[in-house]
Amino acid sequence: MGIAERAVGSGLVTDVVIRAITGDDDMGAQVELAEHAFGVYSAGQRAGWTYVAGLRARQGLFLGAFAEGRAAGAAMIHDLRQWWVGREVPCAGIASVKVAPELRGRGVGRRLMTAVLATVAERGYPLSALFPATMPVYRSLGWELAGGKYQATIPARSLWTLVAPDKDAGSAGSGGAGVRRAGAEDAARIIGIIGRAHRAARDAGALTWDEGPFRQWLGRADLYSYLAGDEGFAAYRWGGDGPHGQLFVERVHAVTPEALRALWSVIASHSSVTRTVTALTAPDDPFWWLTAERDATISRRSMWMLRVVDGPAAIAARGFPPAVAAAVPLEINDPARPANSGRWQLEVADGQGALTPVASSTARGETPLTLGARGLGALYAGTPVATLRLAGLAAGGTPDADAALDAAFAARAYMVDDF
Repeated sequence: MGIAERAVGSGLVTDVVIRAITGDDDMGAQVELAEHAFGVYSAGQRAGWTYVAGLRARQGLFLGAFAEGRAAGAAMIHDLRQWWVGREVPCAGIASVKVAPELRGRGVGRRLMTAVLATVAERGYPLSALFPATMPVYRSLGWELAGGKYQATIPARSLWTLVAPDKDAGSAGSGGAGVRRAGAEDAARIIGIIGRAHRAARDAGALTWDEGPFRQWLGRADLYSYLAGDEGFAAYRWGGDGPHGQLFVERVHAVTPEALRALWSVIASHSSVTRTVTALTAPDDPFWWLTAERDATISRRSMWMLRVVDGPAAIAARGFPPAVAAAVPLEINDPARPANSGRWQLEVADGQGALTPVASSTARGETPLTLGARGLGALYAGTPVATLRLAGLAAGGTPDADAALDAAFAARAYMVDDF
């Protein structure tokens, strides 16, 4: 997704109308706009995009910009749940953002994204995430880099034999989990398994989808997916030409060691017909401790951005380390979402957090950590305060407060999804 910032035309477009796209709108015009912005879709891509666009339009989550009597831009909002240290937080995933090439750099994109942010807030999403093609317009409205989508490359020889459980650690044997093929009819069950896996792992940044788009993804003809009872799920596809192409693992989620090994064993069974396996995974996924050799590597990282839309709601919904207790004063400046601005007291205890407004007249003499919307989003995702300060995203505070915030927000944010 992306909005080009380089000016193509001259002068701002002043007659832009931004509104929700409905079933009465010409979806063909939206596809044409998307192809002008991103390139020609295959028949499968067109069908998939049209299905999701129709779903989001019915939900009021597809916004269009119209100028000079035609489609000038559009953006889609996905109804996601993002996991933060064992708890799921409603998150608006911003996708398919586009502006007609001849109108780029003339203010259409910024007006569109301003309307998107307002819609996200009206719908009550505490968070919003996106993958940027270019970052200036998103940063200007409060999104900031927060986590990564990591792709690992695994030589097949590392999967020939998975490392056995360590009996010295009291680990159980490797058997016990049966595996069967899965399909679109299993969508609700699989979403539940993925959520349980993220909760158990206390993952940060990872997503679960609503059922409609996820069911469509499961129904792809080129996707091969498997269930390990109610304890795990894996999906992969083949890429490249010929019968011995490259294996691409879309995801592996498991709640138990037995399910994890059973699913990776299915994937490893292909090691005799492919030289490498590519997998989307977390940097500290247990997979890294299953390979026989250390030659699996992170071969690609794609960064995503986060926006805290409602500060108090986002903090209340997020999970925190149960052993951490903290009370830190914050000063937040958020021009695009003024409700977030002001003096706040952040309190964390027993795995939960609260952000409470503090009147200027009652504020104690402590030096607050000052953040803008960008710094708040990066802090929420686990970026150390020292990093924020050096990057110009935070100021003030104290060394003790920095240490408390680092402990409270400690996370390694990632996701395996793209949108």
